[in-house]
Amino acid sequence: MIPVFTLLFALFLIWRKKALNRYGDWHVINQLMPEFSLIKMILKFVLFMVALTFLIFALIDPQSGSKLEKLKRKGIDLVIALDVSNSMLAEDIRPNRLERAKQSISRLIDRLEGDRIGIIIFAGKAYTQLPLTTDYAAAKMFTSTINTSMVPTQGTAIGDAIEMGVNSFGETKHNKAIIIITDGEDHQGGVLEQTEVAVNKGIAVYTIGMGLPGGAPIPVMDQNNQIGYKKDSQGNIIMSKLDETLLQKIASLGKGIYIRASNSETGLNKIFDDINKIEKSEIESKQYSDYEDRFQYFVALALIFLILDLFVFERKTQWLKKIKPFSS
Repeated sequence: MIPVFTLLFALFLIWRKKALNRYGDWHVINQLMPEFSLIKMILKFVLFMVALTFLIFALIDPQSGSKLEKLKRKGIDLVIALDVSNSMLAEDIRPNRLERAKQSISRLIDRLEGDRIGIIIFAGKAYTQLPLTTDYAAAKMFTSTINTSMVPTQGTAIGDAIEMGVNSFGETKHNKAIIIITDGEDHQGGVLEQTEVAVNKGIAVYTIGMGLPGGAPIPVMDQNNQIGYKKDSQGNIIMSKLDETLLQKIASLGKGIYIRASNSETGLNKIFDDINKIEKSEIESKQYSDYEDRFQYFVALALIFLILDLFVFERKTQWLKKIKPFSS
């Protein structure tokens, strides 16, 4: 901005001189305007540009220095394992099972205060989508990007998801919980054994069943467009039904609770209310730097130069004209 304004001002001065030259000789025209001061015009422009420069620096919000503070958080470690198999696209729960689960997770994140949250996605295999963190903005962002194409191997490996959740906690002594959100039966086996391992390490396991009792067909997608429903070898449409018996066993063995989702609610808030009854422990105690804002100094300097600009007129100063240091 500064170079542009400077160029425009220079072009204005050139245009002004040419316009005055059309009326006659410049020196004669200058004598006809004895009160006009080109130097003061330039000075006013310089003062305005300096003020603008300081305002630009203020907008940048410069910071300096740092202070050390102790940050203590009390909460629990929570891992959400979300099923991303193709059957989660079924629309018996609107808009579909997966989108509804993601919306509920996002709302749950808004309720967290000091708790750490991690996200695991699974289908035929399990993967860590987000390690344990207190960065809730990042957690919501990662949640919004989850889709069924993230795990190419189809299936429902609940056991793998629980095992990965257990390993993600490490050896911390915080209170911990795993929430399994799925719509299907386990295809890999070993899920109850992994649940028992989790319980032995002090980790509660909760389950949410995504799906209505009657089940729903599994949409077949092609570049985000539905082209039909998944069929078996005989050409019959496959209905995705919920295996509530297994999910109830997992929750019972995992000392948690099981809730079946519906179109009115997924049950995630109910589970979180139950988890909140767990005594919260100190998660971390660390020091961090917090920089001080310095924009106010640049705003003050800008105001000073703007005020100076108001008091500078384009007329010559009378008392300065009387000063003639080189006259005898």
